Amino acid sequence: MQWVALFGAIVITMFAQALLKSGAGAEDFAAQLLRPSTIFGLGLYGAAALLYIIALRRVPLSVALPCTAVSYIAAVLVGHFHFGEPLGMMHIAAVGLIGAGVVMLALA
Repeated sequence: MQWVALFGAIVITMFAQALLKSGAGAEDFAAQLLRPSTIFGLGLYGAAALLYIIALRRVPLSVALPCTAVSYIAAVLVGHFHFGEPLGMMHIAAVGLIGAGVVMLALA
């Protein structure tokens, strides 16, 4: 159950990030805060925090927090495929290193 909660927290956080990014096109900060995508994204952050708390009941912090680095990999992919952000060789190499580190910590 705790690993499902941790995975859920990571996935929900990524959806929240994408919603916040989509709201970033507003003409000013106040307008961005009032966009439905921003409000929903902030709500998802709250849900992700609750799942993370559940995960921390059984998963050591020294494992749980580094596992959230998977969201960095997802952010690169979402940024590239959904928002058209560049994806160069340095990005790909960094994603590989992050992925290897997460796997090593999860298996430790």
